[in-house]
Amino acid sequence: MTHRKILSLFIISGLLILACQSTPKPQKPNILLLCIDDLRPELKSFGVDYIHSPHIDQLAATGVRFERHFVNAPSCGPSRFTLLSGRYGPPGNDALFLRAQKIRAGKETVTPTMPEWFKTQGYTTVSVGKVSHHPGGRGGADWNDSLQVELPQAWDKHLMPVGAWEHPRGAMHGLAKGEIRHKAEEMDIFQHAEGDDFLYPDGLIAATAVEQLNQLAAQEQPFFLAVGILKPHLPFGAPKSYYDLYEGRSLPAIEHPAKPTEKMTWHPSGEFMKYNRWGKDPNQDAAFAEEVRRHYAAAVSYADAQVGKVLQALKESGADQNTIVVLWGDHGWHLGEHGIWGKHSLFEEALRSPLIIHTPQMQQQGVSSSALVETLDIFPTLCDLAGLKKPEFAQGTSLQYILEEPQQEGHPVIAYKNDATTLRTTTHRMVLHKDGYVELYDHRTAAKETKNVADQYPEVVHSLKQMMEAKLN
Repeated sequence: MTHRKILSLFIISGLLILACQSTPKPQKPNILLLCIDDLRPELKSFGVDYIHSPHIDQLAATGVRFERHFVNAPSCGPSRFTLLSGRYGPPGNDALFLRAQKIRAGKETVTPTMPEWFKTQGYTTVSVGKVSHHPGGRGGADWNDSLQVELPQAWDKHLMPVGAWEHPRGAMHGLAKGEIRHKAEEMDIFQHAEGDDFLYPDGLIAATAVEQLNQLAAQEQPFFLAVGILKPHLPFGAPKSYYDLYEGRSLPAIEHPAKPTEKMTWHPSGEFMKYNRWGKDPNQDAAFAEEVRRHYAAAVSYADAQVGKVLQALKESGADQNTIVVLWGDHGWHLGEHGIWGKHSLFEEALRSPLIIHTPQMQQQGVSSSALVETLDIFPTLCDLAGLKKPEFAQGTSLQYILEEPQQEGHPVIAYKNDATTLRTTTHRMVLHKDGYVELYDHRTAAKETKNVADQYPEVVHSLKQMMEAKLN
């Protein structure tokens, strides 16, 4: 071999080595999970025209919004259990604490949570605000006991700024200027006050989230950042500038406002009614009902503004080019439908919540999907989108195929509370009570969930019971 050929081979080999060295290993995408408390699809991007929600609407314009996303439980704790564990679980707000007790006891195998799963795959995991049931993810009298953790081994950091509210429990139910709930009956059901966004705890949560996001974006390791916004949780409060968007505005009529006359998944709005209402009942006082709804809308717009700050920080950091964003409402909320003011029912209003998923360079942007999906599906979906192995224990279905083709169909969904379980299909909702009583609603009719037709269609009830049993097993 001539010297020239040897030299050429040496140069080629060197170039190949340099090429290999200069090709960086693709970084796993970051995850930004935005959890909004008590948020029904009361957003302009979900068809509620009078709502001012520009930041969430902008996210919807660059992602896929799921019009028929249903949570697996109509309460904060068990709904967040399914989100974070990927499994059906206990129906109470202590669902995650019960799981933590099992881990401490060491008596049985407990499957890892979503942030823990991502952590084992090389992610830095951080939560800010209300991601699990307790803001900051701790128990104790004031929800700040570091020995009582809701999600053991899940977070590298789990943060809850409290400011004038003293502790996470105070911030959870706080209104303006550090007001802490001691007795609900002494606390106004709603208020608005002059001041900036830091007048309420979510201003601090958003600022801390931005701070953490900037730190995470500067590191090489991929991150899983979960941010939990408290509003529009009761009591309804927001800076006056957000209330001004709705003051004096006439709102659309409440759909099917009558209390059911037969046994249904109805309740007397106990959480709502225990607050100071100045002797007024929104089911009897139309003007008061509108004022309640205006304050709920103001709280939604305030929450939207905090989401906007986090999304803007993501964009300014440059990490948006490699970050999957999920916005999720932990359950719906009745604003007078069926005579209910609150959650805790198995009606559509308490179970339907917004879900928006955005991925970098996604082909389908600003489109909606009418597929039936459930909160349980988020865990396997994020694994698929991030290129991670999907855990066998996760009970949901990945929605990646719907993100790629939003016209695809979904699947029947389950939800439950302590005394009943419901199955929702594209055409019906069945509620099966523990005492054997059945509610069946036909969504193909105008009556929808106001007329129980179980006695008329026993064959449909039988089929749905079999479907429910198969899904739960």
